[in-house]
Amino acid sequence: MVSGETAKISYNETDDILEIVFNGNKPATGIELTDNILLRVDRKTGQAASLTILHFSILAERTEFGPRSYALDSLDDLPEELRKLVVRIISNPPVNQFLKLSHFQESPTKRVPFTYVEPYQFAS
Repeated sequence: MVSGETAKISYNETDDILEIVFNGNKPATGIELTDNILLRVDRKTGQAASLTILHFSILAERTEFGPRSYALDSLDDLPEELRKLVVRIISNPPVNQFLKLSHFQESPTKRVPFTYVEPYQFAS
């Protein structure tokens, strides 16, 4: 990992699930970013505990227009402090090696956050 942290990456090809556990498996709060992306955060340390991506091959697939993007509508439902923590975690290593954060400018005052999944090359 680029940040020097350790991570355990496992991919279940049959179920098409990618799971990344950062720095060991610790108690954490699960946050459903989308129907298919779950981020677990350690609120005490402000760090990512794990990231689970269901239907990984579909979510990471590129189209003729670029990566598939997914609205992070669920962020609006979070308390402001937790929302800020989640955005910071997604925007920085190690999570941003797997998810990228972007937004759609709906109006001059409203931005809608989006994410897309980075493809991952599994060792043969």
